[in-house]
Amino acid sequence: MFENISDKLQETFKHLTGRGKLTESNIEDAMREVRLSLLEADVNYKIVKEFVDAVKSECLGERVMKSITPGQQAIKIVNDHLVRLMGESNVPLDLSAKPSIILMVGLQGGGKTTTTAKLAHHLKKEGKNVIMVAADVYRPAAIDQLEFLGKDLNIPVYSNKSTSNVTSIATSALAVAHKDNIDVMLVDTAGRLQIDHDLIQELKSLKLHLKPAEILLIADTALGQEAVSVASHFDDALDLTGIILTKMDSDAHGGAALSMRKVIGKPIKFVGVGEKTADFEAFYPDRMASRILGMGDVVSLVEKAAETISEEEAKLLEQKMLKNKYDFNDFLNQLGQMKKLGGMGAILDLIPGGKKMKDAVNIDENMLKHTEAILSSMTPYERNHPEVLSIMSRKQRIAIGSGRPFDEVQQLLKRFDMMKNMMSNYKKLPGMFGGGGGAQYNQMGSSAQQQKMMSQKAKKAKRKKHKKKKR
Repeated sequence: MFENISDKLQETFKHLTGRGKLTESNIEDAMREVRLSLLEADVNYKIVKEFVDAVKSECLGERVMKSITPGQQAIKIVNDHLVRLMGESNVPLDLSAKPSIILMVGLQGGGKTTTTAKLAHHLKKEGKNVIMVAADVYRPAAIDQLEFLGKDLNIPVYSNKSTSNVTSIATSALAVAHKDNIDVMLVDTAGRLQIDHDLIQELKSLKLHLKPAEILLIADTALGQEAVSVASHFDDALDLTGIILTKMDSDAHGGAALSMRKVIGKPIKFVGVGEKTADFEAFYPDRMASRILGMGDVVSLVEKAAETISEEEAKLLEQKMLKNKYDFNDFLNQLGQMKKLGGMGAILDLIPGGKKMKDAVNIDENMLKHTEAILSSMTPYERNHPEVLSIMSRKQRIAIGSGRPFDEVQQLLKRFDMMKNMMSNYKKLPGMFGGGGGAQYNQMGSSAQQQKMMSQKAKKAKRKKHKKKKR
């Protein structure tokens, strides 16, 4: 997401950060590039003008021009203004009522039904008892699609194919929600190819009868400038409480995200970043601004990793590394965890400077699949005992079984041996993976003994200071 804006802004600021001093001409050139980048990304032209004027004015201020690192100061100003443009901070859903009713609205084809399931899955992971309501009675496959998704996620779906009265369906669903002690009721409504009177009246009727806590617009980012117009119409009719942007992974421009919040004044609450149900994220303006400017998003990476890798698994892996018992089963598990995080490319996108690294190395996600195929072609005994793979016949059998060249199998085994040797060397070094002190050392390389020594040094220094004062 935001690839076009991100690439161009990073290129622009690379020239600024290399300068020890900025001039009005430097800043003028940079702002021209920023303006073009935003316009090409489909950001509303009025918003672009306001944004560039505000950034330029601040960059020309004394604080930046006389700074020791003027280029870095300029980037910080752009970052701060991007955050303000997208809404300062994440705005959570209002789930104070029980059940909390969320109305999902938008045009046909924007991904409402899929997004309803994604949001339901997200809320279920947070421990909420959720029900989805199939209130799109006009699109033939909408009810079947929601029921299929509900079954796949083990989330109940209320539907009634015997009536086309959506208010009646929603009212009956609400009674079920009360009876079943539901926390959140998500209502998947009908869409149209364009906004019309009938659509708006139906949604107004649902709003009147259900009194929803949230009315969320599901907006396809690929609509570009049109997405802003659509958001304005829905907001005028229903007074939206927030926006969910879909298909962020397939839109390199991302201008809609930078325009909609500013135009209608309603927060972007979530973004859809892929086709899978799990490809759904809460929207944090500060984190998104960091991604756009190539500074990564380590917080999101840590949160994703925490969801994927349990503390128990991490400790077990650490112990195996300490004892030099890391094997191919551990390697295979880590590949699976990497896939859950979105693959190597997605991980690098969230690491500061990772995008440059990804572009330079040209990451091939198929390599992970090939490695997985090789590991899966090993027997359980071979994965548990990597040392037996020095036997030629075993390597040849694995190559044939995985459909990969023999040389590729050889290279994988060499890389694995190198990695184990590195772990073994780290173990011997004081303060690294338990060197000289076994399991009492933690991952950061400090031991109970080291901490004791540091404490003793601190006390000694304190006594010396006290003696000097006496003199």
